Formats: sequence, C-alpha cells, structure tokens
Amino acid sequence: MTRDSLTAAASAVGLSKIYGEGGTHVTALDNLGVEFLRGQFTAIMGPSGSGKSTLMHCMAGLEPVTAGSARIGDTELGGLDDKRLTTMRRDRIGFVFQSFNLLATLTALENITLPMAIAGRKPDQAWLDRVVAAVGLADRLGHRPSQLSGGQQQRVACARALASRPEIIFADEPTGNLDSRSGAQILSFLRDCVRDLGQTVVMVTHDPIAASYADRVVFLADGRIVDDLRAPTADSVLDRMRRLDAVARTS
Repeated sequence: MTRDSLTAAASAVGLSKIYGEGGTHVTALDNLGVEFLRGQFTAIMGPSGSGKSTLMHCMAGLEPVTAGSARIGDTELGGLDDKRLTTMRRDRIGFVFQSFNLLATLTALENITLPMAIAGRKPDQAWLDRVVAAVGLADRLGHRPSQLSGGQQQRVACARALASRPEIIFADEPTGNLDSRSGAQILSFLRDCVRDLGQTVVMVTHDPIAASYADRVVFLADGRIVDDLRAPTADSVLDRMRRLDAVARTS
C-alpha cells in the first residue's frame, strides 16, 4: 500500500460506470483512478456529460459501480450490503447539494441534527457548537427555512453535513442556486472547514471562481481524468478549461 493510499479519505481504482445495455449503453466513467486526500479541498470540473456528478455519486455510495473499486478510507463500497452502506453514508459521509434539502417544518437546529436524531444518537455538543459558530448562524437556530435567506439555508445544509464529523464531505454544485455574495460565503466556509476543522471536501462545480477556493482541481472529459491542477486560481482554471475545450473540438 502506498503512502498516499494510507492518507486517502476516498479513492477509486479502475472505476467504470455504464448506463443501459447493448447499443443503447452510455459509458459515464471509463476505467478511472483517483485519490482524494484527507484534509484537502478538491474540485471536480468538466463539460456537461463528462461524468462529474456520476463520479461523486459513485464515490459517495449513492450509485453502484459497474466495474472497479470505490473506497471510503479502507472500506470497499462494493462489498457492503444495503444496511451497511446506509450506515456508512450516515456516519462517515456528509452531503451538500444545490437544493438545500431542508425540512420546512423543522428549525435550523433540528435540520442540522436530524441525521443523528434518526440514528438515535446525541450530537457531540462541543463539536456542534463549533460547527454552528463556523456557519455563523447561532442567532438563527430557532428559525425555519422559510425565515432564512438562500445563503443561510445552504449554511444550515453545510452544518448538517458537518454535524456528525464525517470523514469526507461531497458537495454537488453547492453554490448553484445562490447569488455571488452568498456563494462566496459558502465557499469560504468550506475552505475554512478544511483549514480549521481538518475536514475533507470534494466539490463538483462548473465555475472557475468556485474552483479557485480548492487546493486541487481534477478535470474530467468523457468519463476520464484528463488534467490535475494544484493551487488553482480562477485564471489558471479558466485557462485549463479553454485548452481542454480546444482539444475536444479538434479531436
């Protein structure tokens, strides 16, 4: 086992995902290998249909893989039955999506602690207080989603993902439904989670500015990783995207 694999929060080897059969099949992921290291913020980018969200869903155990291996830490997802996979997603993985997915009848605090309540577990109060302070909503915990702005609702969703102290957080276009100011607040929060709380974040995005908050950007095309950029800036991400687009047009 390599040193990097020892520090990987999630990894894939020979990962393929095929939808359909025969002449109608679509290869969404094609023999892909990648590692997402602990304590790192990684962005996944690529054109529409490149496999970005499919990769995240397979790595998070939301979709089964067709071939190859997807792991959280040293746990092979393909070897888990439905019950153990559900427990894995609840206890070791956090999710943040575009649509917030908050329950309208619950307060912000109740939404944040809901996964643990369903599991019959009490939150670690010290950690919960730290997360609530990090999202900056201590004075809004009694409010329901309809009483919160879009940015505040997404911060509640981020806090919910963090509340169980997961090994890795997957975020699928988390700023897609937000204005630029609210989006910047969410991205800064995710950045701070990595830097200050030691979290691991993997984010799918199409926005070079959003990607610039990450430590690393992985670029996909046709279900394969075609580029890997460290210490990205918005300009360097945009330049890579233009180059990849030019290659795609001439191939």
